[in-house]
Amino acid sequence: MSFKDKYTTAEEAVKLINSGDRVFVHSVAAAPQPLINAMADRAPELEHIEVIHLHTEGDAPYVKPEYSDTFHTNALFVGSNVRKAVNKGSADYLPIFLSEVPGLFRKNILPIDMALVQVSPPDKHGYCSLGVSVDASRAALQSAKKAIALVNPNMPRTHGDGIFHASRFNALVETDEELHELNIPDPTKIEQQIGNNCAELVEDGATLQMGIGAIPNAVLKALGNHKDLGIHTEMFSDGVIELVEKGVITGKKKAKHPEKIVASFVMGSRELYDFVDDNPMISMLDVAYVNDTAVIRKNPKVTAINSAIEVDITGQVCADSIGTYHYSGVGGQMDFIRGASLSEGGKPIIALPSVTGKGESKIVPHLKQGAGVVTTRAHVHYVVTEYGVANLYGKNLHQRAKALIDIAHPDHRESLKKAASERFNKSF
Repeated sequence: MSFKDKYTTAEEAVKLINSGDRVFVHSVAAAPQPLINAMADRAPELEHIEVIHLHTEGDAPYVKPEYSDTFHTNALFVGSNVRKAVNKGSADYLPIFLSEVPGLFRKNILPIDMALVQVSPPDKHGYCSLGVSVDASRAALQSAKKAIALVNPNMPRTHGDGIFHASRFNALVETDEELHELNIPDPTKIEQQIGNNCAELVEDGATLQMGIGAIPNAVLKALGNHKDLGIHTEMFSDGVIELVEKGVITGKKKAKHPEKIVASFVMGSRELYDFVDDNPMISMLDVAYVNDTAVIRKNPKVTAINSAIEVDITGQVCADSIGTYHYSGVGGQMDFIRGASLSEGGKPIIALPSVTGKGESKIVPHLKQGAGVVTTRAHVHYVVTEYGVANLYGKNLHQRAKALIDIAHPDHRESLKKAASERFNKSF
């Protein structure tokens, strides 16, 4: 049977899903919404469906209360579309390093029955691309018993590990809807100051990893005068484009994949998706490889910039929950914090505003009860706020507390000193 005979409607394709199946949903901007909606519409006919995925953009109708008898979500990262369900207990969160997610599928710890993915149209040889999200989706697709592909001309064809022949799929469904986009606003004055402080730590020839959002974009805005930067990161967004066009990002000093931007997924504007489309400079690779510390450390001066919800005065980093409230996930923070620390001249950085939107300090005497420690105090090197840089590496608990209090918001420094004095029986 030729793959050309496998084209059908979303409604017909999802009939391949059976009760009791574990269904993987393609990640981030690649979430195949028509297939997701068609699967949800089959709720009355199905039971005991486990839905598993990393962060996904768009609607997640399978977490609606009215579908609770059919679907149960096992989230490997808590995005906004499943956050309420996870915290109510009607969905679950599985904490794991992003680098280890593919192993869950490949080792049959979480065997996949059905993979729902979105791909670029088959080329003249019949090959499609996973486009903007290779991440753990490649491993899910490789190991799934069955797979349905949403074929979309708006999905960029990216170079790297995400290439599959159309014959791999049990059904193909055409669409021309736009991919999910994320437009990040310009950094605030505080965010830009944090970005400037981080940029001062970045050396020429460094290999960068950073996430998504205002602070990573602020860092990129401050790197315009740097030279020969490289990118090896789990993901990137629009801020990289200008630095490539300016010749700041060249990748010439990288030991692994020189002159290539290595990532496992991208999320941003249509301009970003056009930038990665058929771009030989971009290598979209399996996240088990991209986030492997043994790979990361081989590049020089790996500078990993990650965010946090709060940091205590000993350097413990909470990045996935607000107390017991699950907000995001472990993700790849530890993969890159550790990889950067092992890199020759590497710098692992945690960057965050000194206070929340409500004015509460993000540098705290102790983490909130139930808060998750994503990065341990033994792994932390640099912590950056708008008030400066604290280098905790090689410092004892008393010295760490002093360094962190110095970059806390001035309104909170006295109370932090008091708490530190009581904890360590030393004056501050």
